[in-house]
Amino acid sequence: MALTDTALKALKPKEAPYTVTDDRGLYVEVLTTGSIVWRYRYRLNGKREKLTLGKYPDLTLKNARLKRDEAAQLVAMGESPAKKKQQAKVAGGENTTVAEFAERFFRDIQQRDRKNTTIPRRYLDKDILPHIGSKPIKDITAEDMRSVIWRKKDQGFDAAAGQIRGLLKRMLDYALTCGLIQANPVMALPMRHVYRAQARERALTEDEIRRFLRAMQQSNIRRQFKIALQLILMTLVRKSELLQAQWKDVHLDQHEWHIPVENSKTGKPHIVYLSTQAAMLFRELKTLASTSDWVMPGRGTLSKPFAHNALNSALKVSLQDQDIPAFTIHDLRRTASTLLHEQGWPSDVVEKALNHTIGGVRGVYNRAEYAEQRKEMLQAWADFIDGLAPTSNLVVDLERV
Repeated sequence: MALTDTALKALKPKEAPYTVTDDRGLYVEVLTTGSIVWRYRYRLNGKREKLTLGKYPDLTLKNARLKRDEAAQLVAMGESPAKKKQQAKVAGGENTTVAEFAERFFRDIQQRDRKNTTIPRRYLDKDILPHIGSKPIKDITAEDMRSVIWRKKDQGFDAAAGQIRGLLKRMLDYALTCGLIQANPVMALPMRHVYRAQARERALTEDEIRRFLRAMQQSNIRRQFKIALQLILMTLVRKSELLQAQWKDVHLDQHEWHIPVENSKTGKPHIVYLSTQAAMLFRELKTLASTSDWVMPGRGTLSKPFAHNALNSALKVSLQDQDIPAFTIHDLRRTASTLLHEQGWPSDVVEKALNHTIGGVRGVYNRAEYAEQRKEMLQAWADFIDGLAPTSNLVVDLERV
């Protein structure tokens, strides 16, 4: 017999949950707490399923029957209303936009799997969302993906285009998992057609370092960039580690720069021991940074650091008209590693200074920090660089050093 409002109001909790049926699969479950929950039971492809519709009296008898009828229409078309509800709960409705889903992806997947999401976030905000952010994710096509990725390639940034393609693939893989799309359109654009990474072996010779440093110091790039390029070569750090550095982690009185976990590629904190020359350059950056928390605040702002590609562009400008084979900022780390090994420094000390993870059995058992050896090596390395192009060329007021 069908339920009535009077019958619903008279329902009382018992020692165990119990059900009272209405009609055509609709029923209420009365819980021991006194809550009354509407549910719809149906059969799809020979299997029994049930769907929770809501609580009484928030969901009235009349509206519960309407929701049952809507669910029954889905069942008639071969769709599972329970699975559809779960998908919507996980990733939003079927009209979820790329921008809306991207926030869910970053919160649930990207921030969980990646230590540092700064660069992927920048690609999302600057290269993806302005072009397809308002489009429903279910309507995204391979042509949408091609237009976003090739826009970056056409700007001459093939490696960045490859990273954008990877980010889109991971995001749409998650959309596929959530049931919002039936296939990942990025798969129509193989990575080998976007960017093919090449193993790099470029290391500058002593003469190339001398010519590069002198050309860089005499160029018209910003003084912050001149100091940064000299510091990267001198301290063996990664470009991102310097761009993300904050003054709270730089201890000039101790000649130490602490790279926190969130900025370290290895996922472990790292101490950079500052030579006399490196400390001198950090003091110059402190003056240039004014009141900013960042070691290298961006152009026109003290609240955030320079963009990822700013130093790349500065390097290109500084090398204009120079007869030096092309190299990247990361090649400066390889250069330092190569020459330090040639100068006879122990490999473990060099690798520790580079903040590399030592693999194999040695990596498991060798927990040494080599602090004193690294201090000695980095000072000797800074003295070597100073002999090629004096650090004092970048210091305005030597009396402050």
